[in-house]
Amino acid sequence: MTKKIKSSLFAKVFLITVIMLFCMSLLVFGMLAWLVPQTYSNKLNTILDERAQGFVSELEQVSLSDSGGLFDQFIADTEINLVELYDSSGDWVALPTNEFDNEWEGNIGQTAVSGFGETSPVLSNHYYFSFSDCNDRYTLVVYGKAEHILELQQSFIRIFPLILLTVSIVAFVISWLYSRMITSPVLEISHISEKMSDLQLDWTVDEQRTDELGTLGKSLNRLSLNLSTALSDLQSANRKLEADIEHEKELVQARTDFFSAVSHELKTPITIIKGQLEGMLLGIGAYKDREKYLTRSLEIANTLETMVQEILTISRLETAGADFKKDRFDCIQIIKSYLSETEDLIVGKDLQVHLNVHPSTFITGNRMLMEKVFSNIIGNAIKYSPQGASICISACAEHGRINFAIENKGANIPEDSIPKLFDAFYRVEQSRSRNNGGSGLGLYIVQEILRRHGSECAVCNTQSGVKFSFTI
Repeated sequence: MTKKIKSSLFAKVFLITVIMLFCMSLLVFGMLAWLVPQTYSNKLNTILDERAQGFVSELEQVSLSDSGGLFDQFIADTEINLVELYDSSGDWVALPTNEFDNEWEGNIGQTAVSGFGETSPVLSNHYYFSFSDCNDRYTLVVYGKAEHILELQQSFIRIFPLILLTVSIVAFVISWLYSRMITSPVLEISHISEKMSDLQLDWTVDEQRTDELGTLGKSLNRLSLNLSTALSDLQSANRKLEADIEHEKELVQARTDFFSAVSHELKTPITIIKGQLEGMLLGIGAYKDREKYLTRSLEIANTLETMVQEILTISRLETAGADFKKDRFDCIQIIKSYLSETEDLIVGKDLQVHLNVHPSTFITGNRMLMEKVFSNIIGNAIKYSPQGASICISACAEHGRINFAIENKGANIPEDSIPKLFDAFYRVEQSRSRNNGGSGLGLYIVQEILRRHGSECAVCNTQSGVKFSFTI
């Protein structure tokens, strides 16, 4: 029970309030039980003294033998219980009256017997005077009736159980209401603080109160809103950080794979050139024909040079990021210029190039990088198109963006190879690609450049060939 009270704020406040109200009520009742009879006693003493003073003044005007009537009249007063007379020697003197009991009752100053047969307190006062016929000093002792004081005291005693029961009920009810009113918002705030410790912020405190607890509730609501916003921002930042870390891991892994592939791809042509040169130097077998193998070594060296240049291009792309210079230029002129440069190859393969473009189409981007995009895609279309095939190049403006499409007819790509086309050093046909001088980095570079321009290259097989497209 004690542990439960200690752990409950409501129980503590309720118990303390009950004890305080109970003690205060008993204190008030005790003070009333003492003060009311005391006040009434003081009032009776005042009345008794006034009457006794008047009576003594009358006695000083008469002799002892003639004072009987005055004594009879004074004793007949309802407020007077008993009168005693003593001479200057302190001896009791019989009163000169026969109408009332004049028997000396000894120590009557403390108590007197009332008409109900019950002992009741009496009030007494002493007065000194002399009768007119002598100079002896007499002492008059007057006892007043105090039954009403006893009745008041007994009334307080009789109603004490009822007062105690009423006080107990009222104390319990008031204490319960008071404790609930005081502790309810505190308990609510305590419950909310537990939720806050668990980062549960989907709550609000009632703001109808205008006191300090209401101010605290409003402050907690603002704190909850700020914490919720900060937590949401922190979670978003954490998610972004996790995504950035994951992206960085992917980039690191991609770089690792890339350089692993670079080392492998560079190793092959270097090994071939080295073997051919050693064979020619040693004059072994077919390598005695130096003119033939020098030409092959030169072709491989050119392929190696192209690969190195493309690797450097990729390195510059990663270094520059998205901060490279952008210009507004006519991409149609770039396409036509590249077709003019490769005219001999086009004519040699009897290819038909169809341009479905406007005379000029301007885009915003890095001119040098976009030249690389068009040259790689169109160059692949020329290289891998069969003899006599056709190539269609189109540029269509739509909603402020340009849709480019390059389709070379006459050959398809295996469906399982399409998702890998933009991987570094991937070749659909290894032997054929090497014979054509491909490094396996062209489409990888195209995709990286377009991504830095907010676009992406797509590829698909058509009924008669392969189509590359992108929007910028």
